[in-house]
Amino acid sequence: MDNQRNLLLAVVLCGLLLFGWDFAIQQVYPQPSEEVRREQAVAAAAAPASDADAPARTREGGLADPAAQALEKRDLATALKSPQRVRIDAPAIAGSIDLVGARIDDLTLKGHRETVDKGSGPVRLFSPAGTPAQHFAQFGWVGASESDGGVKVPDGQTVWQASGGPLAPGKPVSLAWSNGAGQRFGIEFAIDANYLITAKQTVANLAPGTIVVRPFAVINRTSKTASLDQWTMHSGPIGYFGSGVDFGTDYDDVSEASRLAPKGAAGWIGFSDIYWMSALVPQSTAEVDADFRSLGGDLFRADVIYDSLTVTSGRQIARTTRLFAGAKDSGVLGDYEAAGITGFDNAIDWGWFGIIEKPILWLLRALYDFAGNFGVAIMLLTLIVRGAMFPIAQRQFASMAAMKALQPKMKAIQERYKDDKPKQQQEIMALYKAESVNPLAGCLPILLQIPIFYGLYKVLMVAIEMRHKPFALWIQDLSAPDPAHILNLFGLLPFTPPSFLAIGVLAVLLGITMWLTFRMNPPAMDPIQQQMFAIMPWVLMFVMAPFAAGLLIYWITSNLLTVAQQTYLYSKHPQLRAQAVKDKADRESAAARDAKAKG
Repeated sequence: MDNQRNLLLAVVLCGLLLFGWDFAIQQVYPQPSEEVRREQAVAAAAAPASDADAPARTREGGLADPAAQALEKRDLATALKSPQRVRIDAPAIAGSIDLVGARIDDLTLKGHRETVDKGSGPVRLFSPAGTPAQHFAQFGWVGASESDGGVKVPDGQTVWQASGGPLAPGKPVSLAWSNGAGQRFGIEFAIDANYLITAKQTVANLAPGTIVVRPFAVINRTSKTASLDQWTMHSGPIGYFGSGVDFGTDYDDVSEASRLAPKGAAGWIGFSDIYWMSALVPQSTAEVDADFRSLGGDLFRADVIYDSLTVTSGRQIARTTRLFAGAKDSGVLGDYEAAGITGFDNAIDWGWFGIIEKPILWLLRALYDFAGNFGVAIMLLTLIVRGAMFPIAQRQFASMAAMKALQPKMKAIQERYKDDKPKQQQEIMALYKAESVNPLAGCLPILLQIPIFYGLYKVLMVAIEMRHKPFALWIQDLSAPDPAHILNLFGLLPFTPPSFLAIGVLAVLLGITMWLTFRMNPPAMDPIQQQMFAIMPWVLMFVMAPFAAGLLIYWITSNLLTVAQQTYLYSKHPQLRAQAVKDKADRESAAARDAKAKG
């Protein structure tokens, strides 16, 4: 009766976990009804801007509210019509520079689409000030006011004169502006083949006397377009300060502090989403102040402000800042780090298991180059992992065979010392030692796979290489959950099941293959354990359904290989199979006798 009660309690608790999760999420992050969404869209379209809370953030980031998306589209069409723009046309990015204020505020990523739809446009990273997706970089100078004997410097309304264009590798663009008092300011932009823009800011003093100015560079963005920030994946303010990359600061921290200056010298500073990043790399030979600021209204800024420059008459002084604006491709980031940007490879939030995740990603890329399909690469990775662990599995089965051979001796010890548990354990351990048997050997393959499994999970979640990578049929994005849900007949019925019922084909295959692996193992001695193992595959089916499709493919493949491996090893250790069959028959006979006695 106790066993049945415990089993019922376990099932109820699992049900509460599965069905209660969505309810809890709805209480913390309530989603408006379709009618409310329509009303919000009408209100937002009629208003010049909206300060309403954005919908729940996603792994992709960007504007999720349809009204904000429509407003962004209209605002972009207006802002980008301005003739006071210089075009950017590089291999990896396209866009333009606004000559009003010298802002880089229009950037799209040529190599990445917004959605898996092949007809969707490129990912937009930068948008002009005032748009719902505001995100831009600006370069300028701070000077004392003219009333205090300072010099007039360009500001956000200054109209610069441009020479050259479009901005492309090997084709820089120069901006110039004179203040009419003998000082000439200039910004020369250069771009490489990937995502790095170099801005060289110069100030020339052609007037008598001395001037003092402070060059600066800033990144300004809204948090409304930020991607999902979780304990396993960072999204928000980021930078290299002192001796490492800071993943501990989020937008709320900056809002509470208003101005937050991280400790340590800034190697670079900016904002990161899971897949994208904008960051400023100050001149390494110069002293800078670097901090994050909250501007209110979900707007934030990352500042790089150089120490004051004293420019005597007839001299010119320059400061060079690099701007990274693009995808967090591990290969590209690694190349920039090798070129001198310290810690750039760790701008990806690898977490504690980076030492495992980086080799996994390297191997996946190599297998992808070989197979031409990331899903097949994941399956080949699984085959390599299981092959490497096959000798361990052989020792595991040998240990299981030895344990089976010791069963009579262990039962004798248990009977002899049934009233003295400490002595019983002592004698059993002495028996293990005398027979050279390790009772934990069966756990080793599982323990070794845990870091690999978690490492693959992180790679699928944070590596841009996995984004929108298809496998076959309906699986068009291995980094996203299986989109085919059984409950709505694979999309034929017009509704989206709640997450705890969003069971796809891959989740069902996982449950079936997990059930097969449990069936291959020797049955547990305890009846309650047998019952728990019987329901465990189907519980895992629900738990794993929302995970990335690539992760489920890995686990399904691993389960199938486990079945094949165990079938082979049972053929090498027939005593295990025979003993398992005998144990099962004995338990069924005992259960039948108990039932007959109760009847």
